[in-house]
Amino acid sequence: MTEQSSEQLSYEEARDQLVEVVRTLEQGGTTLAESLALWERGEELARVCQTALEGARARLDKALEAED
Repeated sequence: MTEQSSEQLSYEEARDQLVEVVRTLEQGGTTLAESLALWERGEELARVCQTALEGARARLDKALEAED
């Protein structure tokens, strides 16, 4: 898994990496330190996704308001 800076990731890239993090954590077999690092990365990726979704929602709301 390639780790880019969160600011450089698109929503789709962050989502795909988050799916991979979750898959790895669910499989187990990682050390505590690896699991914690994965968890932290997952939290960061989840924030990227949430921010992107909130931005998309704001754009939709603005477009809908402009129609009225």
